Amino acid sequence: MPPSLSDRLTESILQIIWERRLGPGDPIPSARELAKKFAITTPTVREALRKLEATGAVEFRHGSGTYVGPTINNLILANPHRPPITKESVLQLISARLVIEPAIAWESALAARPENLERLEAAVTNALVPPGGPAFALNFHVELAAAAGNPLLSEVLTSLLKVRVREQQQIRQLYDNRQRDYEEHRAIADAVREHDAEAAQELTRQHLANIRKAVRAAPELS
Repeated sequence: MPPSLSDRLTESILQIIWERRLGPGDPIPSARELAKKFAITTPTVREALRKLEATGAVEFRHGSGTYVGPTINNLILANPHRPPITKESVLQLISARLVIEPAIAWESALAARPENLERLEAAVTNALVPPGGPAFALNFHVELAAAAGNPLLSEVLTSLLKVRVREQQQIRQLYDNRQRDYEEHRAIADAVREHDAEAAQELTRQHLANIRKAVRAAPELS
């Protein structure tokens, strides 16, 4: 199915933001101005802006106008119209993480600084928080990526987990042995602390492979 007019317009609005080098909090042209620029109706512009608002790329301020949103610099923007999650979509997320995260763990073991290790240590206990429990301040896998010292790697992983947050929540439900999750995180963190890149990489691969095995063994999602 070809993209709708409002879908094409969202790309044009993003192009304006990037070409003008606008950042979070900067104002963008009004719906009326955009309608005039693209020779389309104002309601169509508003529909496109609402789609961008749903991703966090723009934000509306009552009585003030439309502004660049906080996620505009993310490499990946969430799709607010994604279909319901399936077991296959959960497995796709795990497979993507298996490609990315072991390599990140290798880099983190080589590059981690004391402040990274401190945050990683604090994040280890995140695994003990039960599904549906209070959100923990530090996510272990995000902190592992941050320890690599490459902001782009950290942003890629953070964006992926944010875009696929529903699949990630489902993983927490299906891989529900909190003690095992904790012990696997503990082993990875110890390898990073020892600057053992090979062990950190392999332990991360094993951890994600164990998660994939548990998801594969689970019944289809209802």
